[in-house]
Amino acid sequence: MEDDEVIRRSVAMALERYGYHVIAAGDGLTGLELFREGRHDLLLLDVMLPGLDGIGLCRRIRETGTDPILMMSARGDALDVVSGLEAGADDYVVKPVDTAVLVARIRSLLRRATFTPTAAGTGGRADQAGSPGRLDQSGQHIQSGESGQGQQHARLVFGELAIDTGGLEVSLSGEPVALAPTELRLLLEFAANPGIVLDRQTLLRNVWDYGWDGDTRVVDLCVQRLRKKIGAERIETVRGFGYKLRR
Repeated sequence: MEDDEVIRRSVAMALERYGYHVIAAGDGLTGLELFREGRHDLLLLDVMLPGLDGIGLCRRIRETGTDPILMMSARGDALDVVSGLEAGADDYVVKPVDTAVLVARIRSLLRRATFTPTAAGTGGRADQAGSPGRLDQSGQHIQSGESGQGQQHARLVFGELAIDTGGLEVSLSGEPVALAPTELRLLLEFAANPGIVLDRQTLLRNVWDYGWDGDTRVVDLCVQRLRKKIGAERIETVRGFGYKLRR
């Protein structure tokens, strides 16, 4: 969604050359209607949109949807970036952006949204199917099972927080928790390393799939959003190093 018609058309044409089907909108309200009308694999939002700006649109989408959101900012202003990420965006790019970089960010987001884990988040310590739940070497409670395709998965329990790594479902005190794809990937990364401090660059590499140095603000803001959903006390900040999931 981009208000500048020239930019909107050029971005759409560039993405279509890479095989993407693009539906474009020139303002936020139209974009919101298009979002509500059908399912989309990814949303590309400009910060400066008439009617309803990109940050407001992002917040509206996050009220009901977990679709991957990539925010575009013309200035790369810190306030724009932080506001967009706080509103629920998964990542951002600064205009003008090279097409190859934009496509790389899109592919990374789509991989996060469509990945199929193999015993994800268990650190390779899931029980064999049919065996009773147990505590692994880190003291984390594991209940194992098997998917419909015979793929092994586990239900990880951290206090009131439970993670079904096969069904990719999260619950807190028995109530389901809706997580955006990046938030879920981040939680799975923490769950695979309970009690271990993970620095921001490691999280960028493993969760955001960056092959280059990215902006660590995306990590901090995503951790902040995740804390609001699973409990602020569950993810501990280790100053000067990174974050860890409390067992």
